[in-house]
Amino acid sequence: MVNDQGDKEKEDLEKYQGLSESALVWARFFSSLIGASYSFPFGPDTMVFKVAGKVFGLIYEKEDILRLNLKCDPEHALELRDVFNSVVPGYHMNKKHWNTLLLDGELPPGEIERQIEHSYLQVVNKLPKKQAALLSKGMQ
Repeated sequence: MVNDQGDKEKEDLEKYQGLSESALVWARFFSSLIGASYSFPFGPDTMVFKVAGKVFGLIYEKEDILRLNLKCDPEHALELRDVFNSVVPGYHMNKKHWNTLLLDGELPPGEIERQIEHSYLQVVNKLPKKQAALLSKGMQ
């Protein structure tokens, strides 16, 4: 799932002065996924990640806590909320299909990566077959 175009995007991310160091780390991880792109449609404080034009994640800070909004299977979303205090229903999102991760130190980095990848796959697995095939070859 690693993006071959990651070097250029990483350079672009480093030029963006509005990201905290922690946000930059997670932005690089999002950007490393094949076909991932990002934009700032809501202003400089919210970074939106898409694959094949579909949103799979957001990074923003609220009340001095870095947060990630991630797409999630509805049943799995509820399980995660039961296990982790730092996983709550998606802020400004469909609460059935989205979680917000509060990056306050409770969630280990490996769990955060796993949830980002799950979000990415929630979108990729619903793409038309031809589009998904192009993406899996790293051509999109």
